[in-house]
Parts: sequence; structure tokens; C-alpha cells
Amino acid sequence: MSFFDGLLHLFNFFLPALGMAALLAPALVWGQGAGSRRGARFKSLLLGWLALSALGALVLLAGLWWHGRDGRMATYAALVVALGSAVAYWRSR
Repeated sequence: MSFFDGLLHLFNFFLPALGMAALLAPALVWGQGAGSRRGARFKSLLLGWLALSALGALVLLAGLWWHGRDGRMATYAALVVALGSAVAYWRSR
């Protein structure tokens, strides 16, 4: 496997976490109020995406460790539960 192929494989491993974080990050800033500045909303959106991506990456790495290989549906289910729970907790505060 070449270096580029290794990077592509690594990117594809983390892509579900990045995608789920991108879909759920707007839920973190939605309803902040019309008075909020656009720059502040963008910053909180970016920070929320980064935090959710990091959590998702940890879940995927834990699934790889637990199952011994990637791509298991139980890992993806744990990813959805973990990120959904994180958004629900974050919104309740």
C-alpha cells in the first residue's frame, strides 16, 4: 500500500464521524437567538463540529479496538447513539 493509499484509507475510516458531526453540528447553534452575531454562530458551529468529530473518532477507534476490524454495524450504531446523546446533553444545558 502506498502512502497516498494509506492516507485515503485513514480518511475513509474517519469519514462517518466527520459526516455525522457535520449533520448534527447545526442542531447545536439552532435557536441561539436572532440577536447573535453571525461570526459568533459560525465559531460555535465550528467548535461544535470539531468536538463532535473528536467524539465520533474516539467511538470509531473504540469500535476498531473492540471488534478487531472496522466497518461493523454495532460501531456505527454506537456512533449515532454517542453523537446524538452528546447533542441532546449539549442542548439541555
